[in-house]
Amino acid sequence: MSLLPPLSQSLSPRRLHLGHFAFMRAVVQGLDHGDCWRRYLAIEGEAGDARVVRATLRWIREALVRIALQTDRFQLARLLQLDVQTLGQPDPVLPSLAQFAEEQGLDDEPEAVQIAAFEAAHGRASRRLQRRQRLVRRQLDALRWLELQGAQVPQAADAVRAWFAPALAGHLEAAGLLLLGQLVDRINALGPSWWRGVRAVGPIKAARLVDWLHEHGDSPGLRLDERAALPRRTLDPSTRGELVAAATAVVPIERLIVPAGLDGRDGRFRRPQAQCLLAAEDDLAAVQAWIASKTPGSHTQRAYRKEAERFVLWAIVQRGRALSSMTQEDCVAYRDFLADPQPASRWCAPRSRERWSPAWRPFEGPLSPSAQRHALTVLKNLYGFLVDQNYLMGNPWSAVSVPRSIAPRIQTARSLSSAQWRRLDAELDQLPPGSAHHRLRVALRLLYATGLRLSEIVAARAGDLEWVEFPPEGDDGLPEQGWMLRVVGKGRRVRQVPVPEDVVRQLSGYLVSRGLSGDLQDPAQREVFLLGRATDLAERAPGLAAHLAERTGTNPRGGIAGSTLYDQLKAHFIRTAAAWRAQGDERSALRLERASTHWLRHSHASHTIARGLPIEIAQQNLGHASLATTTVYVTTEQRQRLQAMKKVWGKG
Repeated sequence: MSLLPPLSQSLSPRRLHLGHFAFMRAVVQGLDHGDCWRRYLAIEGEAGDARVVRATLRWIREALVRIALQTDRFQLARLLQLDVQTLGQPDPVLPSLAQFAEEQGLDDEPEAVQIAAFEAAHGRASRRLQRRQRLVRRQLDALRWLELQGAQVPQAADAVRAWFAPALAGHLEAAGLLLLGQLVDRINALGPSWWRGVRAVGPIKAARLVDWLHEHGDSPGLRLDERAALPRRTLDPSTRGELVAAATAVVPIERLIVPAGLDGRDGRFRRPQAQCLLAAEDDLAAVQAWIASKTPGSHTQRAYRKEAERFVLWAIVQRGRALSSMTQEDCVAYRDFLADPQPASRWCAPRSRERWSPAWRPFEGPLSPSAQRHALTVLKNLYGFLVDQNYLMGNPWSAVSVPRSIAPRIQTARSLSSAQWRRLDAELDQLPPGSAHHRLRVALRLLYATGLRLSEIVAARAGDLEWVEFPPEGDDGLPEQGWMLRVVGKGRRVRQVPVPEDVVRQLSGYLVSRGLSGDLQDPAQREVFLLGRATDLAERAPGLAAHLAERTGTNPRGGIAGSTLYDQLKAHFIRTAAAWRAQGDERSALRLERASTHWLRHSHASHTIARGLPIEIAQQNLGHASLATTTVYVTTEQRQRLQAMKKVWGKG
């Protein structure tokens, strides 16, 4: 019968590193378990959890026995079967020979007599101590030899399950972190908050993982960037730009290195440069010219740039073909790719990943049918532009069909009910004082009252507001007068949108709070943006205020980015939804959590038409090119049918 300890039925795939051997040597020598654990194996869990410590000691010993058996060191394997925990118990405390002789009054006796008396009193304990010390030395020698045979150095391509406890490894794997290299990439990309979104990993476990990686940072691919400990938003723009290395890979297009054979200078379908209406000599320059032809800073320009970037990256990185060499078959392949961007690890990431982060990807996941159609429409526009400018001889997208089932449609369900809006509007007056909250109140009410798009409201200036007066008509003899806002919408179409007088009064008060004149017809203020940066930022966030002042100045006449307003409104909706949920209104809370700035446009259209606004006037206010687009907001007939059916159901 074998004297070796039974091994587990399912041997752990985990590997031994130098820390495991250092811990075992400390235990064998009787050092404090807790201190040694915290020094060498903190990544395994809490030192005070006896179950974790025992389980870890057990699998380490089993791993050591396996190494001994694999090298035919059977005696070594028998030595290792001893419970190393018992070896850590305190040694017997014996007096020295001199102390014993003094205690026993044998100071004047010969040394041989003293030794004989000592052996008679402590011989058994002394021999036990000597055996114990020999065993400890043998185990330490064994550990030194086994360390040479079995200690491994972590590598970027190693699975996290090979180095971390099963529970911790499982949580990392569930978050898509299967390899140590992926864990390092995430930490380098996201900084100190990398652990957010990883279930059951909080700041303490995250810090232990980072410490463990620092200990093994000499291994290729496991080095943490020195900026990994710095919050990403504290980095200046130039430093952020360095986080993503320029490469021929899925990176933001400004960091993309296009190989010479794929830059399009010798594209298969290029027109001669001398006949081209563009100065662009390669495909990227031609795409940039197309983007520049759109309204600067508009939502359209941003949306078109995003779709062009996705296609450029796919063509270069995955298809290996220049844009000016794309065929109809290539375009069909991209159309199918949009429905399922694979491999997802290369192409997809959460929306929260900033462009300057190495974790950024161009997709969040498969595009919805309407998003697919939008992407193909944009790319047809791009290639149509290149053909019109005589850069290309033909448009391969013109032969790519899009199923009608994915045609875009305004989703009128993405709106608030009248009662929900009234409730949201009333709660605006309960916001704390402050410049940003003042802007929020004005922006929300202006968006709802006019149905403006996000890009339109942030572009609006004081000079775009005009007081108009029309001569009287009918029997009352009164002129018609009020405020109209000049708006440049999609397709550079200009329209005039009526604005309620109470909203204009709030706009006037908001301008005064920014240190400007409240007279919206003041010629000196025609270029003032209606929505501006917070003026009390220095009091609320001094560091951020100084940073923004350095980048953009402190001019109160300046405007804000669309993303700034979107983020502020979205955060307000989420906070308000939490309050509604606490009040027991779960349905309204869920609806408001999903809301965005465009929901206010839908709400405006639905509510005004329901109150009797003629549909052709709603079309002009909203800037729809087609009356058919506006008619989707006419819900009277559907409402009547639903109401009638409810009566029938009630009788049943």
